[in-house]
Amino acid sequence: MSLTPALRDATFRWIADDPDTAAREELQGVLARAMGGDAAALEDLRDRMAGPLTFGTAGLRGPVRAGTNGMNVATVVRATAGLASWLGTSGGVVFVGRDARHGSEEFAVAAAEVMAAAGFDVRMLPGPLPTPVLAFLVRAHGAVAGIQITASHNPPADNGYKLYLAGGSQIVPPSDREIEKAIESVPAAVSVPRTPSYTTVSDDEIDAYLERVSTLPTGQARSLKIALTPMHGVGGAFAVEALRRAGFTDVHVVRSQAVPDPDFPTVAFPNPEEPGASDELLALAASVDADLAIALDPDADRCALGVRDGDTWRMLRGDETGVLLGSLVLSTTDSADPLVATTIVSSSLLKSIASAHGARYAETLTGFKWLARAGEGLVFAYEEALGNCVDPTHVADKDGISAAVVAADLAAGLKASGRTLLDALDQLAVDHGLHLTDQISLRYTDLSLIGATMSRLRADPPADFASEDLLPGADVLRWTADGVRVIVRPSGTEPKLKAYLEVVEPVTDGLESARAAGKARLSELRERVTELVG
Repeated sequence: MSLTPALRDATFRWIADDPDTAAREELQGVLARAMGGDAAALEDLRDRMAGPLTFGTAGLRGPVRAGTNGMNVATVVRATAGLASWLGTSGGVVFVGRDARHGSEEFAVAAAEVMAAAGFDVRMLPGPLPTPVLAFLVRAHGAVAGIQITASHNPPADNGYKLYLAGGSQIVPPSDREIEKAIESVPAAVSVPRTPSYTTVSDDEIDAYLERVSTLPTGQARSLKIALTPMHGVGGAFAVEALRRAGFTDVHVVRSQAVPDPDFPTVAFPNPEEPGASDELLALAASVDADLAIALDPDADRCALGVRDGDTWRMLRGDETGVLLGSLVLSTTDSADPLVATTIVSSSLLKSIASAHGARYAETLTGFKWLARAGEGLVFAYEEALGNCVDPTHVADKDGISAAVVAADLAAGLKASGRTLLDALDQLAVDHGLHLTDQISLRYTDLSLIGATMSRLRADPPADFASEDLLPGADVLRWTADGVRVIVRPSGTEPKLKAYLEVVEPVTDGLESARAAGKARLSELRERVTELVG
């Protein structure tokens, strides 16, 4: 396939309109090779110019590269100008933060300059900091918006643009589409006004977040040895300080992953969910004889826990961590009418725990932009993808730092009574039935195959399950049978199709018997679903 005039002209226009010299030269090189007949360069160019990034589950995300379909200064400038136009001319406070990924600093500066030129009181965070800090500041200061430059746990080549609105929650429809429409009307990025008239957030304002987190533990026990990794992200020193202020001082950090590094050299994917990503953490936990292992993702909004299981260490599943923290919050909350929430793809165990505590329970679509809006009186929310919100009145989003502190509080209290997190999970199983979960995650290079697979599953659902199109606009399928549930959906942040599995086994003849039966059923379910979606 040859270079079309339309693609050539669109590329020339983007190059002419790009305010970043390096990006212009990068795209000029790709275009020149494509015009010279280089097939790989032509395919690269078509992908780069395939269309603008759109707001997904967690904002804009894409590879750092020149072109319409990439994270670059021009994309950030136009997105921010669209946001400013959508917010209107009344001004207000806007916070801008960033992680330590490639391009994050220049993207944050570009966003701050555009918002400042549009008349907003722009306050830039002083360096790469965890995403929850920005969410906290937006809520604490009544800001009209917050922009965090981050791609969270995506691969090293990616970056992103996460947007919070008034109240400190992520954007939801129809705001996202309205902002995208406003972006379409923005002139060329090179023509968008920018000014460096923004201020820097003070250390005292950052300190307010740490002070709040230090108040979250409700127990008195503090004897706990912790192994921790920030996974080459920005949460390492910050988490250690948060734990110290809460009284947990025996913390050992994985040295090879302690310092922010945008190349993430020791992990293929910097996501604690990925197999092998937490190997160095678990090795450290074993070597120092830790009581608890904690893995943060690179922007520290997710928290994964590792525990000793017999003679080895393993990471807890997101559902296991979620129900443990949810149970603790429900046991200690002073709310008269508490609400807890999780997503449609998470374990159903939290519902039973909430009922036992006389609390309200809600399920939402995936993503904390929905969970944070689950209802009045929200005291806890979690999603199985390692996101936990333990302090929703101050951070209306997932927060790995505060979750780590509350997890340490739970583990220390259990240790003081001679118990472990696994003992607590066993007790929940005895009380509410054994809930076992698993996940099948299929990664695609051809994104069209994801939609094709979902269409096929809709047209020909499995006969041995009851099948329903759960909230059709959300593209989610649910299959159920006796004690079995399967949710199938495309990922909102990665090129993946995911299937979430759950079996519930009553504990009638002892926990070990129930666990053996449940594992066998879950294994059979995994094979069946793999056959269906693969």
